[in-house]
Amino acid sequence: MHSSSAARLGRPVSVIGLGTWQLGADWGDVSERDAAAILEASVESGVTVFDTADVYGDGRSEQIIGRFLRTHPDVFVATKMGRRLPQEPENYSMANFRAWTDRSRANLGVETLDLVQLHCPPTAVIESDRVFDDLDTLVAEGVVARYGVSVETADQALAAIARPGVASVQIILNAFRLKPLDAVLPAAIDAGVAIIARVPLASGLLSGKYTKDTVFAADDHRTYNRQGEAFDVGETFSGVDFERGVAAAQEFSALAASVGLTAPVAALAWLAQLPGVTTVIPGARSVAQAQGNASAGSFEGLDITPQVTELYDSYFRNEIHDRW
Repeated sequence: MHSSSAARLGRPVSVIGLGTWQLGADWGDVSERDAAAILEASVESGVTVFDTADVYGDGRSEQIIGRFLRTHPDVFVATKMGRRLPQEPENYSMANFRAWTDRSRANLGVETLDLVQLHCPPTAVIESDRVFDDLDTLVAEGVVARYGVSVETADQALAAIARPGVASVQIILNAFRLKPLDAVLPAAIDAGVAIIARVPLASGLLSGKYTKDTVFAADDHRTYNRQGEAFDVGETFSGVDFERGVAAAQEFSALAASVGLTAPVAALAWLAQLPGVTTVIPGARSVAQAQGNASAGSFEGLDITPQVTELYDSYFRNEIHDRW
Protein backbone atom coordinates (compact mmCIF):
# COMPACT_ATOMS: atom_id res chain seq x y z
CA MET A 1 0.00 0.00 0.00
CA HIS A 2 1.38 3.38 -0.99
CA SER A 3 1.26 6.32 1.39
CA SER A 4 0.92 10.02 0.73
CA SER A 5 0.88 13.21 2.72
CA ALA A 6 0.19 16.91 2.44
CA ALA A 7 2.16 19.65 4.14
CA ARG A 8 -0.66 20.75 6.44
CA LEU A 9 -1.58 17.21 7.44
CA GLY A 10 1.92 16.74 8.77
CA ARG A 11 2.07 12.95 8.55
CA PRO A 12 1.76 10.27 5.89
CA VAL A 13 -1.41 8.21 5.55
CA SER A 14 -2.32 5.27 3.36
CA VAL A 15 -3.76 6.23 -0.03
CA ILE A 16 -6.73 3.95 0.70
CA GLY A 17 -8.43 4.53 4.02
CA LEU A 18 -11.65 3.17 5.50
CA GLY A 19 -14.92 5.04 5.74
CA THR A 20 -16.93 3.84 8.74
CA TRP A 21 -20.42 5.29 8.30
CA GLN A 22 -21.70 1.74 7.84
CA LEU A 23 -20.15 0.60 11.14
CA GLY A 24 -22.58 2.86 12.96
CA ALA A 25 -25.32 0.46 11.78
CA ASP A 26 -27.13 3.24 9.98
CA TRP A 27 -27.07 1.05 6.84
CA GLY A 28 -28.59 -2.07 8.36
CA ASP A 29 -27.10 -4.02 11.20
CA VAL A 30 -23.36 -4.60 11.36
CA SER A 31 -22.39 -6.52 14.50
CA GLU A 32 -19.55 -5.28 16.65
CA ARG A 33 -17.65 -8.50 15.94
CA ASP A 34 -18.00 -7.99 12.19
CA ALA A 35 -17.03 -4.33 12.53
CA ALA A 36 -13.88 -5.23 14.48
CA ALA A 37 -12.98 -7.83 11.85
CA ILE A 38 -13.33 -5.20 9.10
CA LEU A 39 -11.06 -2.79 10.99
CA GLU A 40 -8.49 -5.53 11.58
CA ALA A 41 -8.52 -6.69 7.95
CA SER A 42 -8.11 -3.12 6.77
CA VAL A 43 -5.07 -2.48 8.96
CA GLU A 44 -3.54 -5.83 8.02
CA SER A 45 -3.96 -4.76 4.38
CA GLY A 46 -2.04 -1.54 4.96
CA VAL A 47 -4.81 0.94 5.80
CA THR A 48 -3.65 3.55 8.33
CA VAL A 49 -6.56 6.02 8.33
CA PHE A 50 -10.17 5.59 9.45
CA ASP A 51 -12.84 8.21 8.77
CA THR A 52 -15.80 8.45 11.13
CA ALA A 53 -18.21 10.99 12.65
CA ASP A 54 -19.92 11.63 15.96
CA VAL A 55 -23.33 10.97 14.38
CA TYR A 56 -22.56 7.60 12.80
CA GLY A 57 -24.77 5.34 14.87
CA ASP A 58 -24.98 8.19 17.41
CA GLY A 59 -21.38 7.51 18.40
CA ARG A 60 -21.32 3.74 17.88
CA SER A 61 -18.80 3.97 15.02
CA GLU A 62 -16.44 6.10 17.14
CA GLN A 63 -16.82 3.74 20.10
CA ILE A 64 -16.00 0.66 18.02
CA ILE A 65 -12.93 2.42 16.61
CA GLY A 66 -11.99 3.54 20.13
CA ARG A 67 -11.89 -0.05 21.35
CA PHE A 68 -9.78 -0.98 18.32
CA LEU A 69 -7.33 1.86 19.05
CA ARG A 70 -6.41 0.29 22.39
CA THR A 71 -4.40 -2.32 20.49
CA HIS A 72 -3.72 -0.26 17.35
CA PRO A 73 -2.83 3.21 18.65
CA ASP A 74 -1.03 4.29 15.47
CA VAL A 75 -4.17 4.40 13.30
CA PHE A 76 -4.98 7.96 12.22
CA VAL A 77 -8.63 8.71 12.99
CA ALA A 78 -10.47 11.50 11.22
CA THR A 79 -13.80 12.27 12.85
CA LYS A 80 -16.41 14.95 12.21
CA MET A 81 -18.67 17.27 14.18
CA GLY A 82 -21.55 19.62 13.54
CA ARG A 83 -24.54 17.45 12.70
CA ARG A 84 -25.82 16.77 16.20
CA LEU A 85 -27.89 19.94 15.87
CA PRO A 86 -29.69 21.59 12.94
CA GLN A 87 -27.37 22.94 10.25
CA GLU A 88 -27.69 26.57 11.34
CA PRO A 89 -24.65 28.86 11.57
CA GLU A 90 -25.34 29.87 15.18
CA ASN A 91 -24.98 26.24 16.28
CA TYR A 92 -21.30 26.23 15.26
CA SER A 93 -20.30 27.84 18.56
CA MET A 94 -17.30 27.37 20.82
CA ALA A 95 -19.52 25.83 23.52
CA ASN A 96 -20.83 23.24 21.05
CA PHE A 97 -17.36 22.61 19.62
CA ARG A 98 -16.14 21.81 23.14
CA ALA A 99 -19.10 19.53 23.87
CA TRP A 100 -18.81 17.70 20.56
CA THR A 101 -15.04 17.21 20.72
CA ASP A 102 -15.22 16.11 24.36
CA ARG A 103 -17.82 13.50 23.37
CA SER A 104 -15.67 12.25 20.48
CA ARG A 105 -12.56 12.10 22.66
CA ALA A 106 -14.49 9.99 25.17
CA ASN A 107 -15.90 7.72 22.45
CA LEU A 108 -12.45 7.22 20.89
CA GLY A 109 -10.62 7.02 24.21
CA VAL A 110 -8.04 9.66 23.26
CA GLU A 111 -6.83 12.91 24.77
CA THR A 112 -6.29 14.61 21.42
CA LEU A 113 -8.30 14.03 18.25
CA ASP A 114 -6.02 13.41 15.24
CA LEU A 115 -8.33 15.31 12.91
CA VAL A 116 -11.78 16.79 13.43
CA GLN A 117 -13.73 17.93 10.39
CA LEU A 118 -16.70 20.24 10.23
CA HIS A 119 -19.36 17.89 8.85
CA CYS A 120 -20.67 19.52 5.66
CA PRO A 121 -21.56 22.85 7.30
CA PRO A 122 -23.47 25.65 5.60
CA THR A 123 -21.39 27.97 3.44
CA ALA A 124 -21.81 30.76 6.01
CA VAL A 125 -19.86 28.67 8.52
CA ILE A 126 -16.94 28.22 6.13
CA GLU A 127 -16.98 32.01 5.60
CA SER A 128 -16.93 32.77 9.35
CA ASP A 129 -13.60 33.96 10.77
CA ARG A 130 -14.85 33.30 14.30
CA VAL A 131 -15.42 29.60 13.57
CA PHE A 132 -11.82 29.14 12.50
CA ASP A 133 -10.51 31.20 15.43
CA ASP A 134 -12.38 28.79 17.71
CA LEU A 135 -10.91 25.77 15.91
CA ASP A 136 -7.43 27.30 16.27
CA THR A 137 -8.11 27.60 20.01
CA LEU A 138 -8.94 23.88 20.22
CA VAL A 139 -5.63 23.11 18.51
CA ALA A 140 -3.74 25.42 20.87
CA GLU A 141 -5.36 23.68 23.84
CA GLY A 142 -4.44 20.22 22.55
CA VAL A 143 -8.06 19.09 22.17
CA VAL A 144 -7.47 18.43 18.48
CA ALA A 145 -4.20 18.04 16.60
CA ARG A 146 -5.59 19.50 13.38
CA TYR A 147 -8.89 20.32 11.74
CA GLY A 148 -10.51 20.15 8.33
CA VAL A 149 -13.79 20.67 6.54
CA SER A 150 -16.03 18.16 4.79
CA VAL A 151 -17.89 19.90 1.98
CA GLU A 152 -20.57 19.39 -0.63
CA THR A 153 -19.41 21.82 -3.33
CA ALA A 154 -16.21 22.79 -5.08
CA ASP A 155 -16.74 26.42 -4.09
CA GLN A 156 -16.92 25.44 -0.42
CA ALA A 157 -13.74 23.40 -0.86
CA LEU A 158 -11.88 26.35 -2.34
CA ALA A 159 -13.04 28.62 0.50
CA ALA A 160 -11.83 26.07 3.07
CA ILE A 161 -8.49 25.58 1.32
CA ALA A 162 -7.94 29.33 1.55
CA ARG A 163 -8.10 29.14 5.36
CA PRO A 164 -4.49 28.86 6.62
CA GLY A 165 -5.34 26.47 9.46
CA VAL A 166 -7.31 23.95 7.42
CA ALA A 167 -5.34 20.70 7.16
CA SER A 168 -7.79 18.74 5.03
CA VAL A 169 -10.82 19.02 2.80
CA GLN A 170 -13.11 16.05 2.33
CA ILE A 171 -15.15 16.06 -0.86
CA ILE A 172 -17.13 13.67 -3.05
CA LEU A 173 -14.84 12.59 -5.85
CA ASN A 174 -15.21 9.59 -8.13
CA ALA A 175 -15.45 8.66 -11.81
CA PHE A 176 -19.02 10.03 -11.83
CA ARG A 177 -18.13 13.29 -10.02
CA LEU A 178 -15.16 14.95 -11.70
CA LYS A 179 -15.63 18.64 -10.91
CA PRO A 180 -12.97 18.65 -8.13
CA LEU A 181 -10.35 17.94 -10.81
CA ASP A 182 -10.95 21.38 -12.34
CA ALA A 183 -9.86 23.68 -9.51
CA VAL A 184 -10.01 21.94 -6.12
CA LEU A 185 -7.17 19.47 -6.59
CA PRO A 186 -4.77 22.09 -8.06
CA ALA A 187 -5.59 24.51 -5.22
CA ALA A 188 -5.04 21.81 -2.61
CA ILE A 189 -1.65 20.95 -4.09
CA ASP A 190 -0.61 24.61 -4.04
CA ALA A 191 -1.74 25.08 -0.44
CA GLY A 192 -0.48 21.76 0.94
CA VAL A 193 -4.00 20.76 2.00
CA ALA A 194 -4.90 17.07 2.15
CA ILE A 195 -7.82 15.93 0.01
CA ILE A 196 -9.93 13.09 1.40
CA ALA A 197 -12.04 11.60 -1.40
CA ARG A 198 -15.36 10.28 -0.14
CA VAL A 199 -18.17 8.35 -1.87
CA PRO A 200 -15.45 6.98 -4.17
CA LEU A 201 -17.66 4.23 -5.59
CA ALA A 202 -20.73 6.47 -6.04
CA SER A 203 -22.66 4.63 -3.31
CA GLY A 204 -21.74 1.30 -4.90
CA LEU A 205 -22.65 2.14 -8.49
CA LEU A 206 -19.00 1.82 -9.49
CA SER A 207 -18.87 -1.72 -8.14
CA GLY A 208 -20.67 -2.64 -11.36
CA LYS A 209 -22.92 -5.01 -9.40
CA TYR A 210 -26.23 -3.15 -9.66
CA THR A 211 -28.94 -3.40 -12.28
CA LYS A 212 -31.80 -0.98 -12.84
CA ASP A 213 -33.95 -3.40 -10.81
CA THR A 214 -31.68 -3.55 -7.75
CA VAL A 215 -33.63 -2.87 -4.55
CA PHE A 216 -32.04 -1.55 -1.35
CA ALA A 217 -33.32 -1.87 2.20
CA ALA A 218 -35.85 0.69 3.43
CA ASP A 219 -33.34 2.05 5.97
CA ASP A 220 -30.59 2.43 3.34
CA HIS A 221 -30.02 5.98 2.09
CA ARG A 222 -29.97 4.55 -1.44
CA THR A 223 -33.71 4.03 -0.91
CA TYR A 224 -34.77 6.95 1.25
CA ASN A 225 -32.53 9.75 -0.02
CA ARG A 226 -32.75 9.37 -3.81
CA GLN A 227 -34.35 12.79 -4.15
CA GLY A 228 -32.43 14.36 -1.25
CA GLU A 229 -35.20 13.82 1.30
CA ALA A 230 -32.81 13.40 4.25
CA PHE A 231 -29.58 15.17 3.23
CA ASP A 232 -27.83 16.50 0.13
CA VAL A 233 -28.87 14.30 -2.79
CA GLY A 234 -25.28 14.43 -4.03
CA GLU A 235 -24.33 12.02 -1.22
CA THR A 236 -26.46 9.27 -2.78
CA PHE A 237 -25.16 7.85 -6.08
CA SER A 238 -23.17 11.12 -6.38
CA GLY A 239 -26.43 12.78 -7.38
CA VAL A 240 -26.71 10.96 -10.70
CA ASP A 241 -29.86 9.28 -11.97
CA PHE A 242 -29.77 5.65 -10.86
CA GLU A 243 -30.57 4.03 -14.20
CA ARG A 244 -28.08 6.23 -16.07
CA GLY A 245 -25.55 5.41 -13.36
CA VAL A 246 -26.10 1.68 -13.85
CA ALA A 247 -25.57 2.04 -17.60
CA ALA A 248 -22.42 4.12 -17.14
CA ALA A 249 -21.14 1.64 -14.56
CA GLN A 250 -21.41 -1.17 -17.10
CA GLU A 251 -19.16 0.83 -19.41
CA PHE A 252 -16.77 1.56 -16.56
CA SER A 253 -16.63 -2.16 -15.73
CA ALA A 254 -15.58 -2.87 -19.31
CA LEU A 255 -12.90 -0.19 -19.04
CA ALA A 256 -11.64 -1.74 -15.80
CA ALA A 257 -11.54 -5.20 -17.39
CA SER A 258 -9.49 -3.80 -20.26
CA VAL A 259 -6.71 -2.96 -17.77
CA GLY A 260 -7.09 -6.25 -15.89
CA LEU A 261 -8.93 -4.95 -12.82
CA THR A 262 -12.36 -5.28 -11.26
CA ALA A 263 -14.53 -2.19 -11.43
CA PRO A 264 -14.25 -1.20 -7.74
CA VAL A 265 -10.48 -1.72 -7.63
CA ALA A 266 -10.02 0.30 -10.81
CA ALA A 267 -12.26 3.09 -9.51
CA LEU A 268 -10.32 3.33 -6.24
CA ALA A 269 -6.87 2.88 -7.77
CA TRP A 270 -7.53 5.59 -10.35
CA LEU A 271 -8.64 8.01 -7.65
CA ALA A 272 -5.76 7.21 -5.31
CA GLN A 273 -3.12 8.13 -7.86
CA LEU A 274 -4.67 11.42 -8.98
CA PRO A 275 -2.34 14.32 -8.18
CA GLY A 276 -3.70 16.12 -5.14
CA VAL A 277 -5.65 13.20 -3.67
CA THR A 278 -4.23 12.24 -0.27
CA THR A 279 -6.49 9.37 0.72
CA VAL A 280 -9.66 7.67 -0.56
CA ILE A 281 -12.18 6.37 1.98
CA PRO A 282 -14.45 3.60 0.69
CA GLY A 283 -16.65 1.86 3.19
CA ALA A 284 -16.67 -1.90 3.67
CA ARG A 285 -19.30 -4.25 5.00
CA SER A 286 -17.17 -7.41 4.95
CA VAL A 287 -13.57 -8.51 5.40
CA ALA A 288 -13.33 -9.46 1.73
CA GLN A 289 -14.58 -6.05 0.66
CA ALA A 290 -12.10 -4.31 2.97
CA GLN A 291 -9.24 -6.39 1.56
CA GLY A 292 -10.31 -5.76 -2.03
CA ASN A 293 -10.57 -2.02 -1.45
CA ALA A 294 -7.13 -1.89 0.16
CA SER A 295 -5.56 -3.74 -2.75
CA ALA A 296 -6.28 -0.69 -4.90
CA GLY A 297 -3.58 1.19 -3.02
CA SER A 298 -0.83 -0.82 -4.68
CA PHE A 299 -1.34 0.34 -8.26
CA GLU A 300 0.48 3.22 -9.92
CA GLY A 301 0.35 4.67 -13.39
CA LEU A 302 -3.28 3.75 -14.05
CA ASP A 303 -3.84 6.32 -16.77
CA ILE A 304 -7.53 5.98 -17.58
CA THR A 305 -8.41 9.63 -17.01
CA PRO A 306 -9.20 10.29 -20.70
CA GLN A 307 -11.63 7.37 -20.81
CA VAL A 308 -13.18 8.29 -17.46
CA THR A 309 -13.65 11.87 -18.63
CA GLU A 310 -15.26 10.72 -21.87
CA LEU A 311 -17.68 8.54 -19.93
CA TYR A 312 -18.50 11.40 -17.55
CA ASP A 313 -19.02 13.83 -20.41
CA SER A 314 -21.33 11.40 -22.16
CA TYR A 315 -23.53 10.53 -19.18
CA PHE A 316 -23.33 13.16 -16.47
CA ARG A 317 -21.56 16.45 -17.14
CA ASN A 318 -24.59 18.39 -18.37
CA GLU A 319 -26.76 17.25 -15.48
CA ILE A 320 -24.43 17.59 -12.47
CA HIS A 321 -21.19 19.41 -13.21
CA ASP A 322 -22.41 22.87 -12.28
CA ARG A 323 -24.49 21.68 -9.34
CA TRP A 324 -21.69 20.81 -6.93
